[in-house]
Amino acid sequence: MTIFPVILAGGSGSRLWPLSRERYPKQFLPLIGKQSLLQDTLSMTQGRRDCAQPLVIGNEAHRFIIAQQAQEIGCSLRPIVLEPTARNTAPAVAVAAVMLAAENPDALLLVLPADHSFGDRAAFMNAVSAAAPAAADGRLVTFGV
Repeated sequence: MTIFPVILAGGSGSRLWPLSRERYPKQFLPLIGKQSLLQDTLSMTQGRRDCAQPLVIGNEAHRFIIAQQAQEIGCSLRPIVLEPTARNTAPAVAVAAVMLAAENPDALLLVLPADHSFGDRAAFMNAVSAAAPAAADGRLVTFGV
């Protein structure tokens, strides 16, 4: 069973001013360690046999930053989905679901915000793997809500 990571990397850059700006929101900043929050999120799924290439959804203005940060950590992405304007979480997840279902009708989506930090990434990903069979049975699985 393959898990398809969907990374939500949109954002306006308004919450952590002056560090975070419209052209460089917090998900692209190294706030916790040496990598940006986006890079930390991508790294969680990288190299796992149960995870496909991540699908990143982000603002059109950030397309080069997303590509550069993925390249810096050696993470191969699916084509980046660009939002011409911010539409929030539900439309972004819907677009990802439609795109990935066209490729694999049984796709299991792991939707991750690019601006969060996970203290124990290995434990989180172990929980994701443990929950995958429930998701494959048609259940909606949430973490930390």
